[in-house]
Amino acid sequence: MRRPDKQEQAVLPTVDVVIPCYCYGRFLRECVQSMLEQADVAVRVLIIDDASPDGSGEIARDIALGDPRVTTLVHASNRGHIATYNEGMDWAEADCFLLLSADDYLLPGALARAAGHIAADGAIAFCFGNAQLLDIDGHATPIRPLPKARADTVLEGIRFIELSGASNIVPTPTAVVRTAMQKAAGHYRPELHHSGDMEMWLRLAALGRVAFVNADQAVYRRHAANMSLWTADAALPELRQREAAIEAFILNCKAAAARSHAVQLRFDRALGQEALRMAHIAFNAGEMAACQEITAYARQIDPGIEWSLPFLKLSTKRAIGPTAWRRLASARRMMSPRHP
Repeated sequence: MRRPDKQEQAVLPTVDVVIPCYCYGRFLRECVQSMLEQADVAVRVLIIDDASPDGSGEIARDIALGDPRVTTLVHASNRGHIATYNEGMDWAEADCFLLLSADDYLLPGALARAAGHIAADGAIAFCFGNAQLLDIDGHATPIRPLPKARADTVLEGIRFIELSGASNIVPTPTAVVRTAMQKAAGHYRPELHHSGDMEMWLRLAALGRVAFVNADQAVYRRHAANMSLWTADAALPELRQREAAIEAFILNCKAAAARSHAVQLRFDRALGQEALRMAHIAFNAGEMAACQEITAYARQIDPGIEWSLPFLKLSTKRAIGPTAWRRLASARRMMSPRHP
């Protein structure tokens, strides 16, 4: 691929990409190559290897030798992902900024689409889009954060916050941020080990608008090493991390709207509903102790949830018991007119 000359680079949007890496050396070349092949943007890449024991640092150095746009930093000791993110943020100085895990990669045109939105509207804080979830067998599942979207759109910050609720609706590898607003928003919070990105998107949305690209922007890889795989045992800690992210956002956000009682109630309801959804999943998986704990958490967060239809349905399921409920559900399917 022909590299842009200096005159072309001067007019292209600039994007600084930070690739934190820990034991993902086997994915690193594909990840970096997906950056360097992006058209219509001027890209710099910083690979930060967090003292990986698998030789990732050497792979990173070898990649950097092959392209002057790539820089490598190898930690002598492990600092953790939050410290690595913040280190990369301090390095960035381009128009736009992207944090991309070494096991993910971008799809063609992703950076130009995102940077185009950011360049067109000075009030846009960040841009995100659709993604593909690639499992260990190579099967790709589409991730559609705004399933009703039929075209690119720009959301007011408060609207994005409302849509997010108690979930992280942003596929992280698609999130391209205006660097100036990232600097204004500040660093990732070290206490939010598993919900720091969720809190960051809320924080950025309080500073400006949010653009959405209705196209596949990146591929997110799911495998055994992911921190985000759902299990019944992990559900309650995950909910509490989301609660901590919401509390940090409301406490520290300078926007008055974010600290209003109405916003707090909306978050509480959303978190209660998300807890109830996980309680249903735990019940269906036969994890009754987890189901009970998560249900109690939902009631604690939003006492009014006891009068909701999902709560009443879950109470019925628990009263009947998992075995009888599965038999009842099977009988209903057999009686359905659509059943062959």
